[in-house]
Amino acid sequence: MRIGLIGTGRIGTFHADVLSRHREVGSLVVADTDAARAAQVADRTGSTAAPSVDEIFSWGVDAVVIASATSSHADLLSRAARAGLPAFCEKPIALDLPGTLGALREVESAGTVLQLGFMRRFDAGYGAARELVRSGRLGRLHTVRAVTSDPAPPPAAYLPLSGGLYRDCLVHDFDIMRWVTGREVVEVYATGSDAGPAMFREAGDVDTAAAVLTLDDGTLATATATRCNGAGYDVRMELAGELDQFAVGLDDRTPITSTEPKGPPPCDNPWPGFLERFAPAYEAELNAFLQVVSGERENPCDGREALHALRIAEACELSRRERRPVELSEIPAQEG
Repeated sequence: MRIGLIGTGRIGTFHADVLSRHREVGSLVVADTDAARAAQVADRTGSTAAPSVDEIFSWGVDAVVIASATSSHADLLSRAARAGLPAFCEKPIALDLPGTLGALREVESAGTVLQLGFMRRFDAGYGAARELVRSGRLGRLHTVRAVTSDPAPPPAAYLPLSGGLYRDCLVHDFDIMRWVTGREVVEVYATGSDAGPAMFREAGDVDTAAAVLTLDDGTLATATATRCNGAGYDVRMELAGELDQFAVGLDDRTPITSTEPKGPPPCDNPWPGFLERFAPAYEAELNAFLQVVSGERENPCDGREALHALRIAEACELSRRERRPVELSEIPAQEG
């Protein structure tokens, strides 16, 4: 099949590498607002560089992969829907609910495929955790703890475009919490700190955040995130039940040091970032998308899944601003 890739930044370049060597991809066309960068990626991967994004929709591709700037996602998804093209899109669909709902309306009206890039659903550890919850090994699940810590802040110019820490970062935790537990969040209480670099205060964002979430069966969950974890990239989840307890993300590259005399040795090769930590998962989600396009499997993560996670992030942002618990029913799930 012929695939069009839009966006050749860090994640787009990774996707180009995967798609260019995939046995189901006969040809790959790449495009970027930076035509020179697209040409470099095309040259390195043996792909074709399009002069602009417009050619992706006029050169007869079978599907599109959207890895461009967040602000362009909704428009590109609408264009793909109107062209009748299946689309894979990095999260988020849009930075706000109206933009997300509008793009979803276009996709659903056209009846096209939209798979969202929540790569943790394709990580082996999270997949094993999901099976353990469903097997009953934990007994009644009572506590979930999720951690996402970036090793260093992003560039200052990125922050005003990111949507904030809850929408940009913790949204992954909100999605994977739903996917692993099979439960819905009904209430949140969130807070954040901007005591770190001044650029967070200037952007109206926080560098560290925490949220307490109540699930619809009474399970309590916590989700924390920071942009300033100098030890390395740290993404984990703990699930505690009446019978047992399990953890995702604990291995010899987890950037944490035990103070116990008989604890594990300090990590000397921590995960430097998300691409290294989740490389197999990123590849697996693209494999899944190509199978969806070929009609070999059902969509594993459609656009409505992104909406669910965004609503939780919106509730957390509202809770932080107003310093109160927020029920998910306060956040609209549809237009009007």
